[in-house]
Amino acid sequence: MTALICGSVAYDTVMVFEGHFKDHILADRIHMLNVAFLVPGLRRNFGGCAGNIAYNLKLLGGDGKVMATVGMDFGPYRAWMLDNGLPLDHIRQLEDEYTAQAYITTDADNNQITAFHPGAMNHAHVNKVPKTAGIRLGIVAPESHLGMCEHASQFAANGIPFIFDPGQAMTLLGPDDLRTMIGQASWVAVNDYEASLLVERTGWSLADIAGKVKALIVTRGSQGSHIHADGTLHEIPPVKPAQVADPTGCGDAYRGGLLFGLQRGLDWATTGRIASLMGSLKIAHHGTQNHRFGREEFAGLYKQAFGVALGA
Repeated sequence: MTALICGSVAYDTVMVFEGHFKDHILADRIHMLNVAFLVPGLRRNFGGCAGNIAYNLKLLGGDGKVMATVGMDFGPYRAWMLDNGLPLDHIRQLEDEYTAQAYITTDADNNQITAFHPGAMNHAHVNKVPKTAGIRLGIVAPESHLGMCEHASQFAANGIPFIFDPGQAMTLLGPDDLRTMIGQASWVAVNDYEASLLVERTGWSLADIAGKVKALIVTRGSQGSHIHADGTLHEIPPVKPAQVADPTGCGDAYRGGLLFGLQRGLDWATTGRIASLMGSLKIAHHGTQNHRFGREEFAGLYKQAFGVALGA
């Protein structure tokens, strides 16, 4: 069962300022801000929601294809995807745009200043969900407003079940957009803060939303996650990471686990535990696509974390 993963493909440039922003930003001068920070630490990572989700699904042995628009500078990311066995069938390169990219500066208190250039992602809608390509499952993850709306509609029209994952695109989507896409989706996945926004903007309670889909998944950081499905609340425990290196991309790792469970027809308790472990493995590494493991290693970590064998 191939999953079509709609969302962003982006470069993440992460810079580390070893001081504190608060020591250099004066409250009474914020209207005429002009500061520069020396950043001796810099990493350039392959990222974007669709790229991250596909990478995690592949690690688990799942079958996923990214659908995204990228720019003239896609070459290094293309090579990375090919090296990691990620198909390029539904990647469209636009030669007059740059690939989406985030420039993130972090200080010693883990405060962040981020600039995001959407670039080619603004044209996500030029890609269409195919009617015939062996696609049996999908996810609409953050990308452009028009892209998300159209891809959700195309999945629904083609009879392909999909996860609606509004994520950081929540601010782009109005109440009508959210209500429509929830109605089209088979599953909805949000974090606890996004769940509150979803309730506020749709005027529906979490119980209302759960009643409109096969499952509502709410991640809760270090408190684990809740999966509301078939009138049952599945409380998924967290997995303590080996270290907390970088939380960016944990939600995408979790969603890779969700897609894997759906592809394999696993029950929600098992699917949620797989997703929870994926988030824990990711947080122990810098970057969103730098963690790796073998299948036997993952099965061992699963048993260690939950006290049962994977599949039991």
